[in-house]
Amino acid sequence: MSEPTQAMGGGGDINTLRILVATDCHLGYMEKDEIRRFDSFQAFEEICSLADQNKVDFILLGGDLFHENKPSRSTLVKTIEILRRYCLNDQPVKFQVVSDQTVNFPNRFGQVNYEDPNFNVGLPVFTIHGNHDDPAGVDNLSAIDILSACNLVNYFGKMDLGGSGVGQIAVYPVLIKKGTTSVALYGLGNIRDERLNRMFQTPHSVQWMRPGAQDGDSVSDWFNILVLHQNRIKTNPKSAINEHFLPRFLDFVVWGHEHECLVDPQEVPGMGFHITQPGSSVATSLIDGEAKPKHVLLLEIKGNQYRPTKIPLKSVRPFEYAEVVLKDEADVDPNDQASVLEHLDKIVRNLIEKSSQPTASRSEPKLPLVRIKVDYSGFSTINPQRFGQKYVGKVANPQDILIFSKSAKKRQTTGDHIDDAEKLRPEELNQQTIEALVAENNLKMEILPVDDLDIALHDFVNKDDKMAFYACLQRNLEETRSKLSSEADKSKIEEEDIIVKINECMQDRVKERSLRTKEGTQFTDTGGKSVAAQSSLNSFSDDEDTREMLLGARSTDVGRKSSGFTRPSKDTADVPKRGASKRGRGRGTNSMKQTTLSFSQSRSSTVICSEEVASSSEEEADGNEVENSEEESAQQVGRKRAAPRGRGRGRGSTAKRGRKTDIASIQSMMSKDADDSEDEPPKKAPPRVTRNYGAVRRR
Repeated sequence: MSEPTQAMGGGGDINTLRILVATDCHLGYMEKDEIRRFDSFQAFEEICSLADQNKVDFILLGGDLFHENKPSRSTLVKTIEILRRYCLNDQPVKFQVVSDQTVNFPNRFGQVNYEDPNFNVGLPVFTIHGNHDDPAGVDNLSAIDILSACNLVNYFGKMDLGGSGVGQIAVYPVLIKKGTTSVALYGLGNIRDERLNRMFQTPHSVQWMRPGAQDGDSVSDWFNILVLHQNRIKTNPKSAINEHFLPRFLDFVVWGHEHECLVDPQEVPGMGFHITQPGSSVATSLIDGEAKPKHVLLLEIKGNQYRPTKIPLKSVRPFEYAEVVLKDEADVDPNDQASVLEHLDKIVRNLIEKSSQPTASRSEPKLPLVRIKVDYSGFSTINPQRFGQKYVGKVANPQDILIFSKSAKKRQTTGDHIDDAEKLRPEELNQQTIEALVAENNLKMEILPVDDLDIALHDFVNKDDKMAFYACLQRNLEETRSKLSSEADKSKIEEEDIIVKINECMQDRVKERSLRTKEGTQFTDTGGKSVAAQSSLNSFSDDEDTREMLLGARSTDVGRKSSGFTRPSKDTADVPKRGASKRGRGRGTNSMKQTTLSFSQSRSSTVICSEEVASSSEEEADGNEVENSEEESAQQVGRKRAAPRGRGRGRGSTAKRGRKTDIASIQSMMSKDADDSEDEPPKKAPPRVTRNYGAVRRR
């Protein structure tokens, strides 16, 4: 594998590819704060300025360009202004993208932005999405798609998972050539950590496409880079990505999402590749990991060798962090709160003085961020807002200088350093998943799969997708309908059996999804040759193979019911033949109304025939009688009477859903049409309507 080297040509070398790497810019963070509103934009503008000063070939961003999933107009305008200022110019682009660009950039234009003849792009930007700006909604779009449509960035690494279950993805590289240097740039936008973790442990779920031989180059001649945006800290193994999940053919990995700056490449034992973690360019969590100096990485690649150079960011607001254990301080009296205040004031003044000292890494003085984590075991707390009032105008965050905590005895006895790792996690609310709630309460989902509901809840809360649950419901309904209509025996199926059939179809659908992920398939790489799926992973069992799915006590075809009769949809026009699974909740025990609705090519040729059907067991009719009844009703074109529509339940309605039918009113209505139908042959009675039709059988 490739090793870092110092012997490499300068920026003028035609064979050296120069890349500026940055992650987690979080544009728009604290945009409503009068002091910190411009911090993220100043850091991002400095990154673009460094790229221009160092004459890099392109900028590589590792996700979370925006802080919000739906950034404000002000944030979008400022971002576009910065990109337009630094990226659109007459500077020549000295590298080529030789892969299939329609696969790499799946937008309407399908090409790298600097090849568009209508734009002068001198500094290309390649970026993936993170967990803050990931795609959402019906069209699966993110805020980065807006920048891509404006031809300001090249958005890659966007995966279409689709459906439920574990899923399957194929990662295609962006193949870049500059002189004799060939780079395969793999991008993997953020996927929920739990799901991607299961995908990596499921054989053939993640396919890595290798470049084929081009112009005499072999596969080993390519320098392979991966940029991803996932959890790296292993507080919970199922909600993080292990470095050993990644393929061994990689040479360099850019890891986004983690905000601590660990920009110096670190080799993964036994894997052969190095990982850089540039961290965030703006402090979004006032924790110890964010207090470290911020850097970006200048990566120079020539052949199979690379040289990393870390560059400090000077426009970042200074951040000072300290931890205090009150019981260990000799000059603090637990019974004297004044002594506690005096001690904390002394620490804050020292931190402010430390941040005000001029350094070469800061461009201009700014109000510092100050955070003191106070272990108050054995002491009473202090109001943080009242404490910070005296520091207004001296620090950037006077309202939350102090944060109180108590020592965790369990962690102290274990002797490990989990606490240092957990400090790097963002300050978020504790979130519950539907999967955890179902397992905790020992429930069984009867209509919708747990995975689908879990994803819908995540999109609804974190992405403000108001159609998430509706899309989840509609997708499952359509798949169940198509499965049922393709396999059901329409001529012989009974009314009561259709409920059991729906249950079986939904279970089969879930099983097919799980089995689909276990079937290995061959893919074709960008060079046009067929390559087998390559993976260095071991086979693990998926702990969520299948789940039972039962139909609820109510009909799932919401929105297609009408008063007293069923109106078939376009794709289920043959429902009356198989017993019409969408009927109202009848409560009558002695008599009910059976309504048959038949359609011809014209809407005006609809005929509705109503008859009283006794609910005794001797009057059951078989499937042939249903077919005969429909053939006879089809001859009554032009002799229809308007039937009530909608959901009206007034007393004047003659066809009320789920209620007993007035026999006298039906007979009187039928007698009015007797003269028009004297020559028609007598109709046979439709099948018996059972009392509990439409309800799930509890077994």
